[in-house]
Amino acid sequence: MTADCAAARAEMVARLEATGDLQRGPVREALLVLPREVLMPQAYVRRTADGEKPPRWDLLDWAVPQDREELQGVLYGGASVLVQHDGEPLLGRAYGARSGASITSMSTVMGLTASLLDELDLQPGQRVLDVGTGAGVTAAVACQVCGDQGVVTLDRDRHLAQAAAARLADIGFRPEVVCGRGDEGCPARAPFDRVFVSYTVERGPAALVEQLAPRGRLLVHVTTASPSWPALAVVERTADGRHEAELRAVEYAHRAGHGMERIWLSEEFRQRIATEPGTWTQRSMLAPPADTDRGFWLAADHLLGGGLVRDFGAQHLMIGAPGCGSWLRVEPVGHQRWNVTTQGPRDIWKELQDLADLWRAAGSPDRYRLSFDPDGGQRAASECGRLSWELPIPRPHDEGTSS
Repeated sequence: MTADCAAARAEMVARLEATGDLQRGPVREALLVLPREVLMPQAYVRRTADGEKPPRWDLLDWAVPQDREELQGVLYGGASVLVQHDGEPLLGRAYGARSGASITSMSTVMGLTASLLDELDLQPGQRVLDVGTGAGVTAAVACQVCGDQGVVTLDRDRHLAQAAAARLADIGFRPEVVCGRGDEGCPARAPFDRVFVSYTVERGPAALVEQLAPRGRLLVHVTTASPSWPALAVVERTADGRHEAELRAVEYAHRAGHGMERIWLSEEFRQRIATEPGTWTQRSMLAPPADTDRGFWLAADHLLGGGLVRDFGAQHLMIGAPGCGSWLRVEPVGHQRWNVTTQGPRDIWKELQDLADLWRAAGSPDRYRLSFDPDGGQRAASECGRLSWELPIPRPHDEGTSS
């Protein structure tokens, strides 16, 4: 099976290059030699349909010959790999099926991981803090590129940390593996040249920003309680100790950190938006903001407030506000004509169009400066300053893991 895995790795890397998620360089070379079957010798596959209760998973095991073909496809297919059920220990767990509860850790989609690791610009000899160890994929790449003596990987879950330490050692890497709070980082080993956070937060983690070395770089996804329109925060510390940062509107992000509030559209609410007549319908010549106008949607997520969530599974634009029950449905009805249907106390269509005018007046930005105030506040602003907002101060909670 060794030759099969080598071929599977090469095929995975070729797909990542073809989609533009991976460039030639040290990350690519690390992924070509990283034996994912050693880092994740067991993984779950779901055996029930969406919505079927209770959910059921089978735990595939590389040590079981009849599992290897399917498990190899899971590990090198590029999708998320489900590695932990209901907070269980990973080392020594029993082979077989699981029912109920939920998956509590997964390795991130490889396209997202590869593109972020390229963005991180890892180099030999750098000191790296990997926050959210998970299955250890990011830590393994950092060890391969930078050398394991400079790598610290941290996870709040002791079972994940223990398993990652053992499995990284199995492939010859011995970074420092720490069990602790992600938002606190590892001040005892600071400063770090690179900090990578593999879960989404509500604002730039202040302690991690302070643990950056001069010319250091931190990457972390930032979003509100809504999962619909995330951003990537890129924070750099200059040679003289100042911080320069920006929020980039992105299409995809990591899962939310442990304890982070999330709002969703229930299936019943989705059906109401799709089928009900609403309070009123108007014919509009104004186009809705395009899906590719991600800088607009990022601003809308923060500036309109009230918890808007998009149904990305719908054919046309559908947005709901679960908190108050308002919703919006926009359907094309010919050349430059749209039927706009709304329901509830909020006029979401007017809110979007008013903000679109402001966004265009600000130069239609897709990224925003991120500033850190001495009192702990964080503000995002367009280059011209016409569009800005404060990032919320989150409620105290620990944070989670992903990769």
